[in-house]
Amino acid sequence: MQGNQGAACLFAGSPTDGLMGGGFLYTNENTLSLGLVCGLHHLHDAKKSVPQMLEDFKQHPAVAPLIAGGKLVEYSAHVVPEAGINMLPELVGDGVLIAGDAAGMCMNLGFTIRGMDLAIAAGEAAAKTVLSAMKSDDFSKQKLAEYRQHLESGPLRDMRMYQKLSAFLDNPRMFSGYPELAVGVARDLFTIDGSAPELMRKKILRHGKKVGFINLIKDGMKGVTVL
Repeated sequence: MQGNQGAACLFAGSPTDGLMGGGFLYTNENTLSLGLVCGLHHLHDAKKSVPQMLEDFKQHPAVAPLIAGGKLVEYSAHVVPEAGINMLPELVGDGVLIAGDAAGMCMNLGFTIRGMDLAIAAGEAAAKTVLSAMKSDDFSKQKLAEYRQHLESGPLRDMRMYQKLSAFLDNPRMFSGYPELAVGVARDLFTIDGSAPELMRKKILRHGKKVGFINLIKDGMKGVTVL
């Protein structure tokens, strides 16, 4: 990276050993943030501990060269809520506004988890509401209900749009079978080993059989209704 450049790398499949979740690598000003995101309700099916998953992730050939020579400066863990629009708590009370993680404002989109941007937007909505309340010297629940109105044009709008996605992603094939399918097809397409050429559809069909064509159709139809 040069100057103010930055990078965000997202990973799925291998980091969590095929379970729901993924990995991330973000650049900061002077450090890197490397970590995993795992679904707590899937950890009982894990064949290894989360710390071991992280160590294996650090040794992955796509990650190891990027962190070579680095020194660990901080190690932490955080529970990320994934309540969804239908499980949000009461966001407003007399003298109280709830935002960010505390309000369950988080969305798992599969390729990334949105939460930070929702928290920032909720913070802005809360600030507008508080400024309005200060002008009228009214911090009642009824007055602070303006907060929810501000949220409807941002975080709540987005959460409502993706409200069925979390259940769709709660499928082991999303983080094992389909990543393996994509990698297998890509490997075959770009591998030249001197063997007789093969039509692309045959390469795809061969790997598709491992997932199951019925599963492909079923998941595809469900995905169309969700996405």
